[in-house]
Amino acid sequence: MVATMPKLFLALFTLLLALALAACGLQPGPVSLPTLTVPPTALSTPSETPVPMAVSVNGDGIPVPEFEAELARYQQAQASLGNTVSLEAARQTVLNDLEDTLLLEQGALASGFVLDETSLQGRIDALAVQAGGTEALAAWETAHGYTEADFRSSLRRQVAAAWMRDQLVASVPATAEQVHVIQILLYNEGDAQQVLALLQAGSSFTDLAAQNDSVTRGELGWFPRGYLPSQAIEQAAFALQPGQYSAVIQDDTGYHLLYVVERDPARQLSPDALLALQGLALQNWLTQKRSESTIVLAP
Repeated sequence: MVATMPKLFLALFTLLLALALAACGLQPGPVSLPTLTVPPTALSTPSETPVPMAVSVNGDGIPVPEFEAELARYQQAQASLGNTVSLEAARQTVLNDLEDTLLLEQGALASGFVLDETSLQGRIDALAVQAGGTEALAAWETAHGYTEADFRSSLRRQVAAAWMRDQLVASVPATAEQVHVIQILLYNEGDAQQVLALLQAGSSFTDLAAQNDSVTRGELGWFPRGYLPSQAIEQAAFALQPGQYSAVIQDDTGYHLLYVVERDPARQLSPDALLALQGLALQNWLTQKRSESTIVLAP
């Protein structure tokens, strides 16, 4: 779920990771620069005509050469992991990530974020140290389809986007309304209805849950809204008060009966739950911004 988060920053992957660490005051180990032969079409060439944009968001665009370089890096990364990704799927993933990055950059600028030339150069100098020197960094830029101007522009965009992402993540409270739930999960509707009949006749939910699963005893633990993958389960759980059980709920995993043990209006989030809500906040922000934005793709 914060996921999710991290598919947003494909650009400059290894070097930008080093940059992010350096910007936080951390000291990463030596960076091994990936070798990549970018297709000739991905390399910037002098031209008197404007460079066409692969995608633009509210008037800010990503040039086609930069997009093609990003696409080449993504394909290489997937191949190194043994993943087979179609060209169309790869293009869509990279476009989505670039659109998200532009939206985050625009959000940062609207929120007052400023990265002056001195600060930007400081970050580039830090990258050069990680890369093994100015010449090594310049060689990496050339091999990956960047002119110096393209590289500075992309780096500026990534830094601003990372700043905005961090603001959104930090805005998520450490506490939230949560419920403590026990469930009985069955894989046959008839069995689930029989258990419901036993509950309606006065049987103990906790006893039936323990009989159904002697290991977990049906324990789902505490969770906030937005944490469970199943919205049906979450909605049913938050509709109950302590001591109440649900009707049979069907989802992709089977047939569920829920019992709420406790509720807390402001319980401390577990690390996993906090991460999930941070990812949800980021995704909701991006979804809202997309709905308000003008996004144009190259024909």
